[in-house]
Amino acid sequence: MLFTSSIYSAAQLVANLVFQVPFGSRHSNIIDTGYARYLGNQTFPNAVAYLGIPYAEPPVGDRRFRAPAPLDTGRIAYTQGLNGDVIDARSYPDFCVQGPLGPTPGGAGSEDCLKVNIYAPVGAKQGSNLPVLVFIHGGGFTFGNPRSWPFDHWVEQSPNVVIVSVYYRLSSFGFMAVPDFRDPKFGDFNAGLQDQIEALRWVKRYISKFGGNPNQVTINGQSSGANSVQFHLLFTGLREKLFHAAIAQSTPRRPLPTPEQQAPLFDFYAQKAGCGLGSVAKRLACLRSVSVSTLARAQEAALAPTYTATPYKAFQPIFDGKILTEYPTPAVQSGHFAKVPLIIGSTTNETLTNGPDIPAAWKSFCPGITGSDVDELLDVGLDSASPRILYPSSSFASEDLQKQTAMGDFSIRCTRTIMASEYSKLVPTWTYRYNQRNPTETSLGAEHSAENWMMFQGSNIGPNGTVTFTPLKPVEKAFASELIAYWLSFVRTGNPNTLRLRRSPFWGGYGKWQRLRNVLQQNQFGYTSRSGSYLEFDENPETQRCKVTGSQTSQEN
Repeated sequence: MLFTSSIYSAAQLVANLVFQVPFGSRHSNIIDTGYARYLGNQTFPNAVAYLGIPYAEPPVGDRRFRAPAPLDTGRIAYTQGLNGDVIDARSYPDFCVQGPLGPTPGGAGSEDCLKVNIYAPVGAKQGSNLPVLVFIHGGGFTFGNPRSWPFDHWVEQSPNVVIVSVYYRLSSFGFMAVPDFRDPKFGDFNAGLQDQIEALRWVKRYISKFGGNPNQVTINGQSSGANSVQFHLLFTGLREKLFHAAIAQSTPRRPLPTPEQQAPLFDFYAQKAGCGLGSVAKRLACLRSVSVSTLARAQEAALAPTYTATPYKAFQPIFDGKILTEYPTPAVQSGHFAKVPLIIGSTTNETLTNGPDIPAAWKSFCPGITGSDVDELLDVGLDSASPRILYPSSSFASEDLQKQTAMGDFSIRCTRTIMASEYSKLVPTWTYRYNQRNPTETSLGAEHSAENWMMFQGSNIGPNGTVTFTPLKPVEKAFASELIAYWLSFVRTGNPNTLRLRRSPFWGGYGKWQRLRNVLQQNQFGYTSRSGSYLEFDENPETQRCKVTGSQTSQEN
C-alpha cells in the first residue's frame, strides 16, 4: 500500500491496527510499552515476533525529505482506545519504498514505514535484562525489506537475546540532497541515516519493555547496512550512547559526495517528477505533493546511461558536515570513532564494481579518484626505492581473478583491513573471511551477500521487497548454527568465543603482531558434528595493498 498523504483519520488507524481482546483476559505474548499494548506472534516454541512497531512519525506530506519526527506516543495511545484493546503486531508491515534491483523497476512499498520488528524469547518482559542486537539491512541504500532477513530462528537457537530489525527510508526518500538543506527549513541531509538514529533512540527508551537491556546493545549490518554501522561508529558528536558493540559484514568503501556534487542529480530528479521550475523552495513543495510512483520513476531515470550530468547517479549518504563530519577512512586512521568491540569481515570473492579494465572499474565506483592515484595503485608499492606491482599477473591464476581481486580490494575488502588495523589498537577486534558460496547461485565463489543465504534460512532477495527461502541441508543447518552462535556470543558477552558451539574453532583476535582471522565455511565432507572453519593469518600482500589503497582514496570514502 502506498501512502501519498499526511492525513490519517483516527478511524482508519483503529480499523487497521486495533482489535478487541476480552477485558480481564491474559495473553502471554502481549507487551505493554506504557503507551500501547502489542500482541506478538509466537513463530517458534521459544520465540515471539512483534512486527511493525512504529518508532517515529510517518514521514509523509511536509515531512518528506526531512529528519524523522519522534514518535507521538499520545497518537498511538489514542488508537488503542478503551481498556482491553491491543495493537496486532503479528504481521510484517509495509516495507519502505524500493528503488530498482538490477533491470527491474522499483516503486513498491510505503512511505509510512518507520517501523521495527522485534524478536524476543517467549516470556521476556521488563526486568529480563537481555542483551540486544539491532540489525540494519543492506541493499545499497536503495532497496531492502527486513522480512527477507528474519531472526526468530536466532532467538529459537539462543532464547536469551532480543533482536531488533530496522526499516529506514531508501533512495531519494531517504537520501535526496540539495545544498539548500544546510538550512533545515528546506529539509535534512541523510534522512535515512537519521531514521536509524531515531530507531536506536526508541530502542534505548522502550526495548526494556520487551525484555531487552538498553545498556547492552550491539549494532549489526551487512553491505550498506555495514556502511551504516561504520557511519554510526563515526557519529561521535551524538551525546547519547546508543550502542556498546558493533558487527560490520562486508562494508563498502562507498564514496561520499558533497551536497554540491549531488545538486545536478536533484535538478534532474525534480525535472523528471514534473517539479523542475522555480526556486528550490517551490520545487521542494512540488516534490512533497506528487505521488510515490512519480518519485519512484524519477529516481530511476538518473540510472539510465543517457544521464551524464554527474557521475554520482545514486541517492546515497553524503558528506553533510553535520552528522558526517569526516570521511570514513581518515576518521578511522585518526582514531575518531566510537571505542567499542568490533567484528568486521567480508566474503572471499566479493566486489561491488566492474568494468572493461581495473582503472575503469575503480573510476566507476569512486568518481573522485584521479589518474595519478590509479597509476600509483597499479604501479608502485609502499617503498619507492623498491617499486613493485600491486597486482602482478604472475600472482593470479587468471586475468579474471586478478581483476576481481583488484576490484574487490578497492570497493569493499580493504575496509576490513583498514578498520581492523586501527580498531585493534584500542578495542577488542575480530575479523573473518566468509568462504561458503550461496548454493542457489551459479557463482563458483563466495560472493557479496553469500552469508545472508546461510544465516537467514536460505534467503534470496528479489525486486520490490520480494524474497524466496530455500530449505537448508543438514550440513548447512549445522554451519548456520555455528555462525549464529558466534554472533550471539559476541552480543551476549562482547566476545565471539565465550558461547560458541563446542565444535567451532577458537576465534583468535586481530592485532598488530597477530593478524588472525576466522575463515568461516561449512564442513567440506558434509559432517554436521565437525566444523569446517579454521584460522588463518591476514596475508601480507593483502595488508600492503590495502595500506596503499587506503592512503590513495581516503578523501572520498
